[in-house]
Amino acid sequence: MLSRFRADFYGCLTGRSDALFELTDALLCTEGPVKTLVDLALAPEHRRGHGALYGGLNQGRIDFGRLRRALAGLPLPRAAEGRLVLAVDVSPWLRPDAATCPDRSFCHTYGRGQNEHRMIPGWPYSVVAALETGRTSWIAVLDAIRLEPGADLAAVTTAQIREVTERLIAAGQWREGDPEILVVLDSGYDAPRIAHLLSGLPVQILGRLRSDRVMRRPTPPRVYDPRGGRPPKHGGEFVFGDPSTWGTEQTVTTTDTRLYGRATAQAWDRLHPRLTRRAAWLDHDGPLPIIEGTVIRLAVEKLPSGGVNKLVWLWWSATAATAQDVDRCWQSFLRRFDIEHTFRLFKQTLGWTKPRLRDSAAADRWTWLVIVAHTQLRLARPLATDLRRPWERPTPPNKLTPARVRRGFRNLREKTPSPARAPKPSRPGPGRPPGSKNRRSATRYDVGRVLATGQAYSRPIHHKVGTKPRRVG
Repeated sequence: MLSRFRADFYGCLTGRSDALFELTDALLCTEGPVKTLVDLALAPEHRRGHGALYGGLNQGRIDFGRLRRALAGLPLPRAAEGRLVLAVDVSPWLRPDAATCPDRSFCHTYGRGQNEHRMIPGWPYSVVAALETGRTSWIAVLDAIRLEPGADLAAVTTAQIREVTERLIAAGQWREGDPEILVVLDSGYDAPRIAHLLSGLPVQILGRLRSDRVMRRPTPPRVYDPRGGRPPKHGGEFVFGDPSTWGTEQTVTTTDTRLYGRATAQAWDRLHPRLTRRAAWLDHDGPLPIIEGTVIRLAVEKLPSGGVNKLVWLWWSATAATAQDVDRCWQSFLRRFDIEHTFRLFKQTLGWTKPRLRDSAAADRWTWLVIVAHTQLRLARPLATDLRRPWERPTPPNKLTPARVRRGFRNLREKTPSPARAPKPSRPGPGRPPGSKNRRSATRYDVGRVLATGQAYSRPIHHKVGTKPRRVG
C-alpha cells in the first residue's frame, strides 16, 4: 500500500516532480524536528541542491484534484459500527511580519493569559480528516484549503465537506445502506446552517454551541384563535443558561470514564435556532427554514488537566436520538481533539510553518507535501519498528506515535522503489552582481479577514510602498 501510494503521489507531480518528491522524502527521513527548510537539502534523500528545493516549491506544479482522490481511496479509520467520522478545523500559518505576502487574513489565536484572544495575520487552512476510535494521535487527513480573505467560513466549509463526501462515495468508502457520515465541528462553525446547506447528502452534522445560545421548541399545533392573527412559527424558548426552560429531556445517559469520571449526557429532541434575515440569511429566497436537531448537554465530574469544568453543549442534525446515538455523539466530539495533536505534529516536528515563503501558492504546495508525508507515516505504521530512546518506555507496535514511526522511515524507504530520477549536473546562475541594489521594491499587501457569519466585506486593494491603500466594495 505504501509503495503504491508513493507511485500515485509521484504521478500527481506535474512540474519539478523529482525535486518535490525528494523534498518529501527528506522531510520524512530527517532526524529530529525540522527547524529550517534549507536544512532538508542536506539530507541524503535529497540529491539536489538547495536551489532545486526552492525552485520546486516556487515553480513546481501539483495536481491537487488527483491527489485528493488518491487520499480518498486509501483505507480509512472507522467507528465501531463502520461509520466514517470526519473532523473539520482551521489551523493558522502565522505570518505577522510578512507584509509582502498576499492573501493574508487575521487568524484567531489564543494568548498565554486567561481568556486572552489575539488576531494575528497569517494563512488559515481548513483541514478535513477522518478520526479513529480510542486514545490515539492518528488521523487520516483528506483535504486542506487555504481560506481567502473575505471568505465565508460556513460556505467554504460546506463546499469542502460536499467535495470530500462525493470523493468518498466515488472511491467506494460509503455505499447505500451504510451509516451516514458524521462530521464533527467546533464552536466556531454555524452547525445548523451547514446542516441545511448539506441536505441531500448522507451526512450528519455535530457541532458545539456556545453556552449563551437560545433555541426554540417545535412549532405548536395550530389552534383556532377567534381574535385572528398569524399562527406561531416557533415554540417556546430553550435557554441554555436557564434550567427552568429546559423541561424534561428525552434521553439521559451516564458513563463512567477513566479521565473524566462520570459523564452525564442529556438530550432534548427537535430544537432549532430562530433565524432572522441578516448576515448569511439576508438574501435567502422564500421563508426562512426551520432546522431541527437534537441538543445534547454533557457534564463530567473532572478534567484531566484540573482546569475549570465547564458544560459542553452540542447540536446534532438528526432527531429522535436514542441513548446509543447520544453516547456516540459526545464521544465523537471528544475524539475531535485528535486533530489538534496532528496540527502540533505538523508545526513542531514536520516544520509546516517554518518556511518563510512569500507566495501563497508555494505555501499551498508545501502544505500538501506535509500532508503527503503524514499519510506515508500512517501507511507505514504497521511496518515500523520501535526505535525508542533509552529513556523512553517500550510501546507496542500498534501504539506507535507518528513521530516514532518517522524515526524508522529511512529503513522502510530503502525497501520501497523511488520513482525520482537522478539529478543532472548543472551550474548555479550568476545571481545579482556584487554591490548592486534591488531596484524593484516588493509589493505590500493589506490583511483581510475570514468571515464566520456571512456579513458584507470590502477587500483592500494591494498597493506599492509609499502609496495610500484604497478599498473597493
